[in-house]
Amino acid sequence: MNSKIFVFGLLLAITLVIAGCTQQAQNPPSSNPPVTGGSSHAVAISNFAFSPAELGIKAGDKVTWTNNDSVQHTVTGDNAEFDSGLLSPGQSFTQTFNNARTFTYHCTLHPMMKASIKVQ
Repeated sequence: MNSKIFVFGLLLAITLVIAGCTQQAQNPPSSNPPVTGGSSHAVAISNFAFSPAELGIKAGDKVTWTNNDSVQHTVTGDNAEFDSGLLSPGQSFTQTFNNARTFTYHCTLHPMMKASIKVQ
């Protein structure tokens, strides 16, 4: 009788191990963790200036510029890395920065408007 209980227990244990292996094979752990978005930052365009004029962010972060002036502006990378095109009053432009470096930019309509984004 004890041998029957032992064999039954052994068979049950083997069945549970096989079932666990099958479940793991059907749902293997992900080798690529889910990608999460970076932080978001805001830059106001008002009084013919970008505010803040200098912004520090991390790689993967997004920056959104909003034109709060009564005239059109652009947000244009000095090395043509990005360009908003013409932004009318109330319009916004968003850019994601993935590379660690400093990006300087300006408004093509108003060259005295300059600013920078330092990506770490």
